[in-house]
Amino acid sequence: MELKERFLRYVMVHSASAEESDCTPSTPWQFDLSRVLEEEMLRMGMDRVMVDEHAYVYGELPATPGCEEKETVAFIAHLDTIPDFPGENVRPQVFENYDGSDIPLGDSGRVLSVKDFPHLEKLKGQTLITTDGTTVLGADDKAGVAEIMQACEEIMIEHQPHGRVCVCFTPDEEIGHGAAFLDLDRLGAAYGFTVDGSDPGELSYETFNAASAKVEVNGFNIHPGSAKGKMINANLVAMEINGRLPADEVPAKTEGHEGFYHLMETQASVEKATLSYILRDHSAEKLEERKEVLRESVRAANREYGPDTAVLIVHDQYRNMAEVVLQHPEILKRAEQAIQAEGLTPVCEPVRGGTDGAQLTFRGLVCPNLGTGGHAFHGPYEHITTESMETCKNVIKRIILAG
Repeated sequence: MELKERFLRYVMVHSASAEESDCTPSTPWQFDLSRVLEEEMLRMGMDRVMVDEHAYVYGELPATPGCEEKETVAFIAHLDTIPDFPGENVRPQVFENYDGSDIPLGDSGRVLSVKDFPHLEKLKGQTLITTDGTTVLGADDKAGVAEIMQACEEIMIEHQPHGRVCVCFTPDEEIGHGAAFLDLDRLGAAYGFTVDGSDPGELSYETFNAASAKVEVNGFNIHPGSAKGKMINANLVAMEINGRLPADEVPAKTEGHEGFYHLMETQASVEKATLSYILRDHSAEKLEERKEVLRESVRAANREYGPDTAVLIVHDQYRNMAEVVLQHPEILKRAEQAIQAEGLTPVCEPVRGGTDGAQLTFRGLVCPNLGTGGHAFHGPYEHITTESMETCKNVIKRIILAG
């Protein structure tokens, strides 16, 4: 099977996850893609193939004779697409020998424009795959799934010598649960790579440190005609608390290594208000400083309006995987050499988020992230080229064969 054909087959399988679910997988249709992959793995002749009760798909290539002592490497990608934009009835548009111009996305009224996506000019002459403007494409992360599967199939067909290779495809990454039930003992790898990035030369190993924070404001409601000196309007107190935070340290005004405070949701009335935040920073020390700034804003409200007017609840979510990955430079070197062998310069930009690899790294499987070749994830402008997927697939093969 060709890589493009494989990718197009996967994106047409509905596999969106769901935030509100308390099950894993969060949606039953993720099993549909799990079964497709299980069937393909068995047909390819992979070993130890199974789908578990949580829709995780496992398989492996056994080491070829003489390579049994080589370290086992794992490749991991996720099955699900985002829950907050349609992922069902995907109708990909394929443009052979793309001419570098703007592309209408079906009859949706949306246009994939060079103005908004200047890199499109560099894709001229390639085979471009887009959405029809009504759904996501699903390259995040079905491109990663397809590239891993294609690499494994080609290595088996070519009978090239290699160490043991483990593969796992996970559900619910888009809602932060993708690594939760991954059985590392069953996987049995010395180290791994998630294949869930963007540019083909991408090698990511630095994520945010992350925390969630909730501020609960208790007001005092009384008839506004007789409220002087008595009313505490929780709406206004909540606005004051948020107003004390640095106005420029929000997602819309930060990039690179700059952290932020992100107000995700507000629920407010005169009597009760709730502010829900996520706090992010690549520096663990700076994340602690952000927590303290928010604590001081809450303390100021309590000094002004009385004890327990505002209550702050903070939970740590995940840590920057770089603190572990950088202790294993040989893993990064192997990936860098594979990327360079494809004529690319490794791009080691910080991830402005978290990855399954971050969670797995702190569980004991050091797991940097590789690119898939996709662009504009999480919306109707998502697109990818066959050529970039081929390059990413070749990087995976080179890592395997160098082992």
